[in-house]
Amino acid sequence: MNGAHDLGGMHGFGPVVAEADEPWFHAAWERRAFALTLAMGAWRRWNLDMTRSAREQMPPAEYLATSYYEHWLYGLERMRVEHGFVRSEELAATAARPDPSQPPALQAGALRASDVPRLLGNSRGARRAETVAASFAVGDCVRARNSHPTGHTRVPRYVRGRCGTVAIAHGVFVFPDSHAAGEGEQPQHVYAVRFAAQELWGPAASPRDSVYVDLWDSYLEAA
Repeated sequence: MNGAHDLGGMHGFGPVVAEADEPWFHAAWERRAFALTLAMGAWRRWNLDMTRSAREQMPPAEYLATSYYEHWLYGLERMRVEHGFVRSEELAATAARPDPSQPPALQAGALRASDVPRLLGNSRGARRAETVAASFAVGDCVRARNSHPTGHTRVPRYVRGRCGTVAIAHGVFVFPDSHAAGEGEQPQHVYAVRFAAQELWGPAASPRDSVYVDLWDSYLEAA
């Protein structure tokens, strides 16, 4: 969907400044937010693309004024409400501090400490072995479709309607648009498409620069 999360190619937000020796987490709560998101994912009530879609529902002004892991917390809260783990009024209320001497009983399906290595060791990822016909090959000239779906998508706005060249064929992967909508994996081929900077931003851009974007078959058409 078109939202505040899709900032690629936009002016006015300043340069991306790399932090020297950047730590994995900048505060203890960020580490906890990451852990909670992984732990809740162990219930198998939603998938990775659904969590990304949930974060994209954050109101634009709030999204731009908050940090990366605050987006994660928003998405996690939204998914917990949508899947019946908690009511929205419970989230809005201030929770009483639990008694540490009386830890809550684990529900069936909850992630246990002994299961963490197995969860983190799952490296299947989004690649699939299905035999799916490829629509394009390395060297083909393609155009990113100028579509504006209302759900989750991985094609950035700044390449829509622009022409590029297939540089790398990555293989077959889960299609995020359908996966986020609960419509199945619908595996497709993914390609690294090279876009000349001048194709994206006009003649004022450097003729030496280009951008590579990974795009699924459904995002592309022959140019």
